[in-house]
Amino acid sequence: MHNCSRYLIFFQYIGTKYSGVVKVPPHQLDKKGVQDHLEDAIRRLRPLNPVSLSISSRTDRGVHALSNSAHFDLQRAPNKPPFAEDILAEALNFHLRTEQIRITRAYHVPADFHARFQAQSRTYVYRIALGVSHHSQLPLTDCNLCWNLRDTELNVGAIREAAALLVGTHDFSSFRAFNSDMPFKSPVKTLEVASIEPGSTFAHTHFHREIPFWELTFKSRSFLYKQVRRMTGALVAVGQGRLSVPQLKELLEARDSLAYPQNLAAPAYGLFLSRVDYREEDLQRSPHTSDRELPSSEKHK
Repeated sequence: MHNCSRYLIFFQYIGTKYSGVVKVPPHQLDKKGVQDHLEDAIRRLRPLNPVSLSISSRTDRGVHALSNSAHFDLQRAPNKPPFAEDILAEALNFHLRTEQIRITRAYHVPADFHARFQAQSRTYVYRIALGVSHHSQLPLTDCNLCWNLRDTELNVGAIREAAALLVGTHDFSSFRAFNSDMPFKSPVKTLEVASIEPGSTFAHTHFHREIPFWELTFKSRSFLYKQVRRMTGALVAVGQGRLSVPQLKELLEARDSLAYPQNLAAPAYGLFLSRVDYREEDLQRSPHTSDRELPSSEKHK
């Protein structure tokens, strides 16, 4: 009888070449999801059990992550001990070396740990470059990693005033897009943070000219489908004078996805999932608890 270890991994990726973070149907051949490549890397470790990754935070095609997370079970041969956390991360990165995906941390967690349901908060950062009429004017380090606007400045005071209206517990129906999960998820979310602060290019000390950057940060336990991109688009419109603060308030209070103006949502490529946070105690395995045994049905698959 073999024991099975559960691991939590944190991973980063540049989302440009992937269909999103979750795996794609077998018939979809153009782009794989980040999950497809992670599961392929886990299979190369030759586990005895079928590989199945549970992602904490779904990101769309073109969206990036500095720190997403997922858990999976890994059963080794009876004569082999569970992987040490650092060895597991190193081994997975070896098999991911041709992809723009990297494991940053790994934890050997309790057998009942769940990466999605036990996440306490998720933080997204949206990067905006000003005074850039075409992406070719950006340093290569920032192409497809920010939203470049022709505007040379934004009314940051108005953006902050509008962002303050979004903080707290609200029905965010106006800021979610239609998808298959819509009937099953409550539109009421508690937004802990909605802020805007100066940012910079990734090569700001080396590029030949200064490009003004701003970063919008949003933190909540969970978000609705495309909520961050829709909030970003509305806040930028306020900063450009295309939407007033009272109009954004009316949009929030409309609680209607159809009330959101067409073509206002920010593009995917400026968005980064930057943090997924857990309680430290949830990550700790009891010294008296062994890894769980796989059900007999799992062993013979």
